[in-house]
This record gives sequence, C-alpha cells and structure tokens, in this order.
Amino acid sequence: MVFGGSGFVGRHVVRALAKRGWRIRVATRRPDLAFHLQPSGRVGQIHAIQANLRYPASVAAAVRGSDAVVNLVGILTESGRQRFDAVHAFGARIVARAAAEAGIGNFVHMSAIGADADSPAAYARTKGLGEQGVREFLPQATIVRPSVIFGPEDQFFNRFAAIARVSPALPLIGGGETKFQPVFVGDVAEAIANALDAGGQSGKVYELGGPEVKSFRELMTFVCDVTGRKRLLVPVPFGAAHWMAFGTEMANSISLGLFPPQLLTTRDQVEMLKSDNVVSTQAISEGRTLAGLGIEPDSMEAVVPSYLVRFRKAGQFENQRLA
Repeated sequence: MVFGGSGFVGRHVVRALAKRGWRIRVATRRPDLAFHLQPSGRVGQIHAIQANLRYPASVAAAVRGSDAVVNLVGILTESGRQRFDAVHAFGARIVARAAAEAGIGNFVHMSAIGADADSPAAYARTKGLGEQGVREFLPQATIVRPSVIFGPEDQFFNRFAAIARVSPALPLIGGGETKFQPVFVGDVAEAIANALDAGGQSGKVYELGGPEVKSFRELMTFVCDVTGRKRLLVPVPFGAAHWMAFGTEMANSISLGLFPPQLLTTRDQVEMLKSDNVVSTQAISEGRTLAGLGIEPDSMEAVVPSYLVRFRKAGQFENQRLA
C-alpha cells in the first residue's frame, strides 16, 4: 500500500516497486486521477483505491490485507483544507496507527531533512510531529529524510527556470547562502524500495542527499546556465523577504488562487531558508545515507538539463545551426 503514490515522488516509488514484483495499491483521494501509474507495471499489478487521511476509516480500509505500507503524503504550501498539521502530523499518525492495528510492521515513512517538532517553521515542525506520530505506533518503522528532490516534475528547478524565463532577476533570500544537497527523485524511490525489501523495520532515520552540496546562489546560477538566461541575482535580506512573502501570500488569497504559483513565496519558506538543508555528519558517520541503502546518487548536472531544456529560448534546438 502506497499513500501519496500518484504524486511527484510517488510515481517513481510505484515504478521502483513494480520492477521488484510487488503488487501495489495506491491510496489517493481521486483514484480517477491516478491512471498515469498503470504503465509503470504489468496489467493488474497497480490498483488505485480511494482513501482520505482526514477520514481514519478510509485509511484503515485501504491498508487491510497489505504486507507493507509506504507513506509519502506531503505538501509544500498550504491551501484550502490542505494544512501542514492535517497532512504531515495528523495524516502520518493516522496511517501509522492503521498499519499497526492491521499488524503491518513493514513501514516506510518519508519525512524531510530539517524535520523538528520544535522548529519555528510550520513545514519542518509538522514533519517532526509526523515522525513522532509514526514512532508512537511503529517504533521500528524506517524513516527517510530527503533534501530538495529534483526530477522532471519537480517544483524546485522547474519553478525557478519558469521565473527566469519571464523575470529579469532572481531573488536570493538571505543572500543566497543557504546550503542544499539536491537528490534525484529516482534515487529517493530506489532508497524507499530497498528499505521496503529489507523489511522496513530498521527503526533508522536515513538522510538522503545527492553527491554535491550547493548554496542557493550556486543553484540559481546553475538554472540560468542550463536555460541560457542571463539574469541578475539580487540578494534579499530575510527581513525584506518576510514582507515580500507576506505580499505574495496576500495576492494569492485575494486572487482566489489565481496568483501564479511559480511566484508564490510563503513566510514559512523564508523561515526554512534560515537553516541549511544537507545530510548531517552524524548520519554520514553512521551510514544512514543513500550509500547505506546501497545507492550511488546521480548528480543534478547529469539529470536536470534533460528536462530544463524546454525553458531555453529555442528549446532543444538552441545550440543547433542550420546547414
């Protein structure tokens, strides 16, 4: 059973599990929007069912009869009834409780680097509370904490490439010094599949990062280089960024959600940028990384240009000349 299997990370996890021969049920609020998962496996191997984390009975029904459970449900920004507390904290606890009551010990939960129940950022705080909820019912569960995840459908590189296409400048919140360790979505999926194959009962917290640590400034420079855009990188102090984020939040609210999502920055995201998002030295020393799960990570230079090519002025043909 995979919760959140129709999302960005979920589709890759489903594909990785299908290749290993698992029969997969994907729990989603809208099963009719999960048909894109069918080509990831053989006929009848992947089946979407309806479940909503706000309704524990639907979650309990979804996990019934399963051998293992993966929880990938998460959001980057709040909207409508999709709140951090409801999805990250309450939702994770409900899924873990349902698995425990069904006698399912093979459980993998995806959190995030920086998860901390005491964090001033709501995203990180609720991720931390979600981990606590999982541990309450399944102390032996495996938890994975990825850094920023990149891949064809990501909301990081695609977002800033879209901004660079129309804006003469890119903001560097906090001066652009925040460190990241971008990790390929395929590597995250393989890590989760490997953990599940191993029983998902290690009780360990794995921190997943790519082979390189880059500052936010370096990542924005990379986006500009890949897309062939010469853009001004403007440092924005955290104080000013806070008010800028407040302005975009208000614009999004007033426009009833019609505000371009690429331009939306929240105050919680600004708060998150005050801390580096990299694999800890303790995780490295204890082998709680991708390497510890038998995976050699792909670099962003090897993957990102293949899908950001569409943001170049002439797309994939920009560097070609007519004979």
